[in-house]
Amino acid sequence: MSRSLAIFGATGTIGDNALDLVDQHQDRFDVQVLSAQNNSDKLAQLAQKYNPEILVIGTQEGREALVQNLADFKGTIVVGEAGLLEAARHKVDVAVMAIVGFAGLAPAMTCAAQGGVLALANKEALVAAGPLLMQTAQQNHTQVLPVDSEHNAIYQLLQTQAQNPGHESAHKSIEKIVLTASGGPFRQHSLAEMAKVTPAQAVAHPNWDMGAKISVDSATLMNKGLELIEARYLFDIEPARLDVLVHPQSIVHGLVYFNDGSVLAQKGCPDMRVPLAYCMAYPERIASGAPRLDLAAQGRLDFEAADRDRFICLALAEAAMRADGDAPCVLNAANEIAVAAFLDGRLGFTAIGEVVDAVLQAHEVARVSGLDEVMAADLAARVGAEQQVKKLS
Repeated sequence: MSRSLAIFGATGTIGDNALDLVDQHQDRFDVQVLSAQNNSDKLAQLAQKYNPEILVIGTQEGREALVQNLADFKGTIVVGEAGLLEAARHKVDVAVMAIVGFAGLAPAMTCAAQGGVLALANKEALVAAGPLLMQTAQQNHTQVLPVDSEHNAIYQLLQTQAQNPGHESAHKSIEKIVLTASGGPFRQHSLAEMAKVTPAQAVAHPNWDMGAKISVDSATLMNKGLELIEARYLFDIEPARLDVLVHPQSIVHGLVYFNDGSVLAQKGCPDMRVPLAYCMAYPERIASGAPRLDLAAQGRLDFEAADRDRFICLALAEAAMRADGDAPCVLNAANEIAVAAFLDGRLGFTAIGEVVDAVLQAHEVARVSGLDEVMAADLAARVGAEQQVKKLS
């Protein structure tokens, strides 16, 4: 049977890959919701092709452009954050959440309350409010499936445990979970060399095709730190049993070490259609169109420890994960401001970590019991980060 599908962030890289899978399996998916922030032209093209029931655009000007370009569109066009939440309340079988940044938290929480499958590509939702999101999903029988290749790898390796993350006996045999990192384009750079990095250099990821913000996070290794926090909440596992291993080829995506000495590793070519196909068709497997892994042709796989002295953002994320409470939310908010300042040319590359460090040091960690507290911590951290950016500019 065809599955109803919502794609939040449809005009980005994840959206492109999800819709490629729809094109490959037209009988399997019925696209009902598409959203974009600014790219009304591309969203109009997608609407003409997939004829969804709901379109979401970030601004009123974008809505006017859609109305002009889609004279025969019979569906609903909604605007901004309120429109996102309205679309997220539209029940579908699979909701792909690919909105970048903290802006994806509220719609992700709304999707988690609807049942079905939440294919989560927005890491900030789990980083900022992981316990709240997972609790909402559990209460409403929503299955959270991770789209990030690393977490998807771990989910596949621990499928039984992942479906029941609170089961004590399932966790006793796990010694540690390891997420791999390519190391980014500056893996072998000195701190002095990294201080001169430009935004154009930072967004050129060696293995993955990603948006600017995520590419910068990968270059600082903050992305891997955020993913550790994600894993902590997705798999309900304590920070001491989570680690990172640099693997430049991005063939091994995740490893699980067991207490009997066994190590399981999930492997595949770096192509986001693989984890997306797993999430969109779960529990079945469908063709993704990704190239097949040829280990003989690959020849070798390299691994090395992550250097937390040069890549301070990873160490800061690990510290925030251990502190728990609202510390991960503060980390994420400060990083979003610092990365935006770097991309705007207002901040140096290595100063991203300096901003995040200063904001975390000034913050007194508090417990989080509701979304309002998350929002308040996020806002305060952004204000503090902007002040630090001005100091360092």
